[in-house]
Amino acid sequence: MTVDRNVIPEREQAGASQPVTTATVVAYAILGVVLFGWFLFGWLVLQQGFIDSVGEAAGAGFALLLLVAIVGSVRRSRR
Repeated sequence: MTVDRNVIPEREQAGASQPVTTATVVAYAILGVVLFGWFLFGWLVLQQGFIDSVGEAAGAGFALLLLVAIVGSVRRSRR
């Protein structure tokens, strides 16, 4: 069985990747600062334990990454 490479657009073939936009980098940087702030808020203001604050910030980060993955897959399926 062979695959016809002409059917697959060049941008979706192996090795072809799209550049990351500046807006994406800025958004990830802002989310990183917000997650670090959330960690500090839980640890210093709410006086949770260090491990609890790290876990809460990590859980929020993983939830945000899941949201980004879902939005990205929906956007890609529309093309």
